[in-house]
Amino acid sequence: MKTTYHFSVDLGATSGRTILASFDGERVEMEEISRFKYPMLPIAGHLFWNLPLIYEEVLKGIKTCVDRDLHISSIGIDSWGCDVAYFYKDGTLAGLPYCYRDSHTDGAAAKFCSEFGKERVYGKTGIQFMDFNTLFQLYTIRNNNPEVLDAADKILFIPDALAYMLTGNAVMESTVASTSQMVNVKTGDLDGELLEKTGLSRDKFGKLVQPGETIGTYEGIPVIAVAGHDTASAVIGVPTPDKDYAYLSCGTWSLLGIESPEAIVSDKSFEYNFTNEGGIEGTTRFLKNICGLWIFERCLVEFSGLPDNIQAISALCMDSKCNSVINPDDPRFAHPQHMTAAINDYCQETGQQIPVTPADYIRVVYRSLAKRYGTVLEWLKELSPVEIKRLHVIGGGSMNPYIMQFAADEIGIPVVAGPKESTALGNVLVQLKGCGLLKDLADMRRVSVNSTGTKTYSPTNC
Repeated sequence: MKTTYHFSVDLGATSGRTILASFDGERVEMEEISRFKYPMLPIAGHLFWNLPLIYEEVLKGIKTCVDRDLHISSIGIDSWGCDVAYFYKDGTLAGLPYCYRDSHTDGAAAKFCSEFGKERVYGKTGIQFMDFNTLFQLYTIRNNNPEVLDAADKILFIPDALAYMLTGNAVMESTVASTSQMVNVKTGDLDGELLEKTGLSRDKFGKLVQPGETIGTYEGIPVIAVAGHDTASAVIGVPTPDKDYAYLSCGTWSLLGIESPEAIVSDKSFEYNFTNEGGIEGTTRFLKNICGLWIFERCLVEFSGLPDNIQAISALCMDSKCNSVINPDDPRFAHPQHMTAAINDYCQETGQQIPVTPADYIRVVYRSLAKRYGTVLEWLKELSPVEIKRLHVIGGGSMNPYIMQFAADEIGIPVVAGPKESTALGNVLVQLKGCGLLKDLADMRRVSVNSTGTKTYSPTNC
């Protein structure tokens, strides 16, 4: 078949990329067009995202591809979940979107649930409780700054907001909406009672669409709703021939879970605070969020005199004998002023050796992540409808051999690492389906296997 070209926008929690993908009928090849950062903007005591800057980078990436005289068959956008942007009726931004790391939602989940009931919220949504979930963001804004919500004609999740800016059409893509803790797990749409608690009506949000649907066009190029949540796109890109596996999306956040044919909402899933997020073709991403490489990233800004590449920095973990372990999900690690001080406090409180050198801190973080993966995987095995024979690790962390080996040793099953670019690949695969070039998830996985390479880490203690 003739090679087709597709434009992917992949936005993580700290940086974004635009990618040109080519498809020859059997495999996808990806070329990075641009990479850009968008640090959280501190304004008047709050943290915001610079959405206009991100949009400008998207336009620049599209222009670069068009200037190469390539026929772009489609555009797709994925991003982190939960955060939303507000638009006036004329289509202009009604201020900047709050960043999920802003402290204004601290304690919001507990406050909301004291009024509505925690079990009731989980029974409706099947979503784990995190203070920054969209439900609690909107509830907080309603209580503190209601004029923001009242003035907005449309409230859109980040990938949908960018698609709106490109096409003028407001949609709510199902996978990114599912992260909000506002979607009813049975109906697949926003829950009326939860919306009522935020004082909002359903028409403030876009039309519900599924991955693969066309949203509109930008300068004649179809803009396709991919799996808008980056983890949903990443899972689609997993190069697996069967279903007997768990996945770990390893980046700023670690997300550990399985693909399930249906939502798992039970007393035990509630106790373990697992989440049921939307996947492609009616599947559910049953998973748990773990505070991932964010801890490592924040430690790095406090160190000086380190090697100039990440692999060399990571290798320092082997120069330390500090075997202290933290719980990465302890609230103190969410947004401390100094990450190393937070680690020190945890170790002191738990009677463990306090790290001293950068090598100590790196080893503590890496081993702690692996330990947490092991704990969560055991919980997952209790609840999973599939036998978990291996762990597929995708995202940037899959390229870190030290974390991968620590993880394999901790969980006792093979760890299959790669691809690093699983999110961008999943984004492109859904575009291909939307363009009629692939049929279903099995077809997408076939192309993923053809397009990627992996490395397997076996447990050394078996």
